Amino acid sequence: MLGMAVVNLLLLAAVVEAAGKNDAAGEGRRMENATFAGGCFWCMEHPFDRLEGVVSVTSGYTGGSKKSPTYQEVSAGGTGHAESVQILYDPAKIGYGRLLDVFWHNIDPTTPDRQFCDVGNQYRPAIFYHNEEQKRLAEESRRELEKTKPFKGSVVTEITPASEFYPAEDYHQKYYEKNPIRYKFYRYNCGRDQRLKELWGAKSGS
Repeated sequence: MLGMAVVNLLLLAAVVEAAGKNDAAGEGRRMENATFAGGCFWCMEHPFDRLEGVVSVTSGYTGGSKKSPTYQEVSAGGTGHAESVQILYDPAKIGYGRLLDVFWHNIDPTTPDRQFCDVGNQYRPAIFYHNEEQKRLAEESRRELEKTKPFKGSVVTEITPASEFYPAEDYHQKYYEKNPIRYKFYRYNCGRDQRLKELWGAKSGS
């Protein structure tokens, strides 16, 4: 009896050790970054935050020359930065192509220096690629969109190499959760959802 109990304990220990190694292997998987600009970064967090495989979404500024810019500086223009979101994701659970699809359906790709009510280069829509594979997929998706778009305007969204990303101030992070009423009012007042529906129909925001 005692011998069998010892064997069972050893078997249990082996199972626990194997499970621990599997968990460690999962935790050790290489995460990747994706960076997109689509106007107000408040409105670009939620579409990606809800996706399985996305680890985190951070609002911030990128694409310009100003070091460590503030919200006031970027909003005023002249820094070259765009309000953006940087997504940390697990490529084993979600592909970059899926992120691109969500990106396109949450922006107006027909305006180069504007998104909805926000006007200026700091609100330009852009894909900032982190490697050649992302560049290839982004360019393919833009070409495909030009062929299949459900709207008349040309796709003018830029595809450019990623540069240093500066996280925005804390009060901007997860704004849609911290200030849900103000967030919804802003989206409506800016005409974002109305324009997305006009562009994409039932696929808007998907």
